Amino acid sequence: MHHKTFVAVAVGLGLIGLSACGSGESTSSGDSKTVTLVSHDSWAVSKKVQRDFEKQSGYKLRVLEDGDAGQAVNKAILTKDHPQGDVFFGVDNTLLSRALDNGLFQPYAAKGLDKVGAAYQLDKDKHRVTPVDYGDICVNYDKAWFDKHKLAPPRTFADLAEPAYKDLLVTENAATSSPGLGFLLGSAAEYGDQGWPDYWKKLKANGVKVVDGWEQAYSQEFSGSTGGRKAGGDRPLVVSYASSPPAEVLYAKKRPGTAPTGVATGTCFRQIEFAGLLDNARNTKGGKAFIDFLVSKEFQEDMPLNMYVYPVAQGARIPAEFTEYGPAAEHPETMAPGKIAANRDQWVKSWTSLVLR
Repeated sequence: MHHKTFVAVAVGLGLIGLSACGSGESTSSGDSKTVTLVSHDSWAVSKKVQRDFEKQSGYKLRVLEDGDAGQAVNKAILTKDHPQGDVFFGVDNTLLSRALDNGLFQPYAAKGLDKVGAAYQLDKDKHRVTPVDYGDICVNYDKAWFDKHKLAPPRTFADLAEPAYKDLLVTENAATSSPGLGFLLGSAAEYGDQGWPDYWKKLKANGVKVVDGWEQAYSQEFSGSTGGRKAGGDRPLVVSYASSPPAEVLYAKKRPGTAPTGVATGTCFRQIEFAGLLDNARNTKGGKAFIDFLVSKEFQEDMPLNMYVYPVAQGARIPAEFTEYGPAAEHPETMAPGKIAANRDQWVKSWTSLVLR
């Protein structure tokens, strides 16, 4: 998901035709004492935890934030012969097959992987990527709006197509946004390969609004967010994350007793993020040490309140704010990576023709 100063990942799918920046030469220092992480712009870690890694490992961490996750994945593929760094973090299950099919990573079984839940290990036979976190893409609702209008908020995908919720939902473009794509995949998991287009026809007829990315949808169009209220947003339903309500609480100038937003738990799709040791990495030893660190208890417990995602390591403590304001979905929609790989691009094309034209 999800996250620095609560900016969620917006994964772009317009990968073909983009060019690598610069000459294509590696920007990695090549210093054996430095390990370079390539990530999306939502990477965040506490200063103390980063210092602990550097002290314990003997490597200095250099971070190269490379736009949204889709752009970062694309550039990593285009520069894989001369990689920009040693480790890539931020490819999720919706785009995992693209990275693996392009040979982006070299195998490495991280120390501590035995403590990572089996459900998150989507490449467990080859170990080309290591699970780091997970989150749920879900519809969020503005509690005050629904209370004012004496209307029960929606709970399921089917509810969103009901006349009572006409012109209330804003979502992100499935071709340019991670939550937008996740919401499309969630609807495909719910209604099947043949059924999801009819569902989206109903949503379109019911006035769903589509914008390019999460930032616009959540912080401008959604009436329940701090940014949306300031911007005059008039949509009380938005595709965001299960962790958005605790973020609203924690980033409020004066912490409210309850979250101002809620989650329609029957609309959630599980998103898993991975890290991998880049093929042709200059500092493979340092890269391996850093991947070990990503699944360590210290990092896993530090991560939730920095990137607003959940830890994958068993036994890692989840912050009380998450438990109280934004628990993970109990029964999220999921989809096998192979099925996503086989259908993603065609589904996005079909969705674009159906919803945007």
